[in-house]
Amino acid sequence: MAKSLPQCVDTVVIGNGPSSLILSYILHGHIPYYAGPHHDNILDTKLSKRPNLLDLTPDMYSHFQSSLRYSNQALPINTLLDTLIRPNADTEINPTSCVKWKYEPDKAVSHVVIGNSPHAGGQWADSPDSVSWDIGTLSYAEMLSLPGYSYSDHYLETRKQPMPDFVRPSRTEVAEYFQAYPAAAGVLDSVYTSIQVDHVSRTLDGFFIGSHSLRCKHLVLASGIFTVNIPPPRLLTPLAEAKSTQYPLLVIGSGFSAADIIISTSSSRKIIHIFQWNPEERPSPLRGCHHTAYPEYATIYRQMKLAAMVSGKRAPCRSPLTRKKSNPYFNRRDWATNYEGLPNAKVLDVMTVGDETIVKLQLESGEIIERSVGGLEYVIGRRGSLDYLDTDLRSEVLGADTEDVAKDDESFSNLISGRTLRAKAEIDLEVAPNVFIIGSLTGDSLVRHAVGGCVYAASKIMNSRACSMTSSISDGVKTPVGPSSLSSSASSPVIRANGTAHEDLHLDRRKLMRGLDIVSAENQIWMNSGWWGGGWRIS
Repeated sequence: MAKSLPQCVDTVVIGNGPSSLILSYILHGHIPYYAGPHHDNILDTKLSKRPNLLDLTPDMYSHFQSSLRYSNQALPINTLLDTLIRPNADTEINPTSCVKWKYEPDKAVSHVVIGNSPHAGGQWADSPDSVSWDIGTLSYAEMLSLPGYSYSDHYLETRKQPMPDFVRPSRTEVAEYFQAYPAAAGVLDSVYTSIQVDHVSRTLDGFFIGSHSLRCKHLVLASGIFTVNIPPPRLLTPLAEAKSTQYPLLVIGSGFSAADIIISTSSSRKIIHIFQWNPEERPSPLRGCHHTAYPEYATIYRQMKLAAMVSGKRAPCRSPLTRKKSNPYFNRRDWATNYEGLPNAKVLDVMTVGDETIVKLQLESGEIIERSVGGLEYVIGRRGSLDYLDTDLRSEVLGADTEDVAKDDESFSNLISGRTLRAKAEIDLEVAPNVFIIGSLTGDSLVRHAVGGCVYAASKIMNSRACSMTSSISDGVKTPVGPSSLSSSASSPVIRANGTAHEDLHLDRRKLMRGLDIVSAENQIWMNSGWWGGGWRIS
C-alpha cells in the first residue's frame, strides 16, 4: 500500500535524485563534521577551529581562487565538500575522507522528497529510450557514492565481496544502488516516488503544493535539467515517425547521448551520424575520453575525427584508428562499412516515398547528397522544466537576468539548461526567499558535486528552524527572527555559494593579509615545482 503525503511539513524537496537523497540524509539529523587532516594546510587550519560543516562561511574557501589545486568549474561550496570527502580523488585511489557524519536527531527537520520517477534516483531510475542499460557510467563508483551508504557498501552487500578499484558501474547497477539507498541510509520515510508535483505557489507563510494540498515553509528545487529531450525541428517530424530497421539509423548529436545511441545500436545496422565539429571553439565532450578508461567513447570520437579529416580533405599525419589493437571496443563494429560521419551537415528536406524516407543533406563542403534512412535519434541535449511552479513563483526563481535556452524556438522555449540559473547560483543558492536549488539546477551536474549545495540548503533550513525556536520565548514575548537574532552558538549561519557576498564575512583584516601572503607563497612553490605541468621543473 502506497504511503500518503502529509499535509504540512517544514521542507518539501521536489525531485528524488541523488542530490535530494543527500539533503534528506542531512535533514534527518546527520551532521557533517571536519575530521581532518586535509592536505591543504590553510583549509585544515580553518576547519580545525570550526569543524561543523553546517557552520561554513565563505572565508573557509576564499583561497580556492588563488590556488591551482582546485577546479573553478564547480561552485566553490561544491568543490569544498568534494575535496573534503574525497581528498586528491583524481590522483589517489580510495583516499581517506576528511568528513565524519554524526547523527544528532534533535536537529532533524520534517520534510518530504517527492519525485515522479518509479523509485529513488531521479533520472537514473528512468529507462532511457534506445540506450542500453549496460553501458558503463562516466563516473567511477566512488564518485557516485552518497553519505551513510556508499556504493562500495552496496557492492559488498549485494555481491558479498569488496569492490575492486576503478569500477565503472552500468546504469542498471547505479539505478539499483539509488533504489536501495533510502532504506539502507534510513531516509525511506521521507521519500515518495511516482508522484507528479504541480501548481506550486507562494503563500503568506510559506508554500502550497496545489496538486497534493501540501503546505511547507521551505521549498527545495531538485528536479534537474535532464528531464526532457530537446525535440527535433518540425522539418524532421516525418523522419521521427520512421521505424524501419531495413534502412540506416540517422543519429544527430555530438555528445555522450549520441554516442550511447551508437553504442546501443546493433553492430550490423548502418549509422549515419550528423554532428557538430568545431574542436577549437566548441569541442565534443567525447574528446576528453581516454582510450583506456573509456574505450567505447574514445572509439566513436576517433570515427568523428576521421570523418572530419576526410570531409576537410586533409590527410591525417596519424590515423585516429592506430590504437584500435589496444581498444577492444573497436572490433565490435565494422566501422568502415556501417558508420558514415557527416560533420556540420545540414538537413535540407525530408521526403517519404512508400515505406522509404529520403533525407536531402548539405555537407560542409556545400555538396548536396541524399540518403535513405529508417529512423531518427535526435540527441542534441536534454533540458529541465520548472512548469510545476505557478507563474509568479517561477518568475521569482528565474528572475529577469537568467540565461535561458533559445526563446525564439517555440518548441522548447519553456525549458531550462545548466546555464539558466547558474548566475543566480554563483551569488546564492537561495534563488528566492526560502526557495533553494540543488543538484544540476545549479549548473553542476556531477553527483560528486552535489553535496556542497545540499549542505548549504540544510544549513539555511536548520538555521531558520533555530530562529523559529529562539523566537518562541516562554514569557510570550516574540523575538525578531533573522540572522541578527542568532546567538553565536547557532549551528548554521548564512553562507553564500561562491563567497562573493562580503556582508557575511567578519574577518580580521590582519589575518586576511597574512592568509593571502601564505596563499601566494604556497602557489609560488606549487608553480616552481612543475607538478602542475606533469613533472618537476629543474631551474
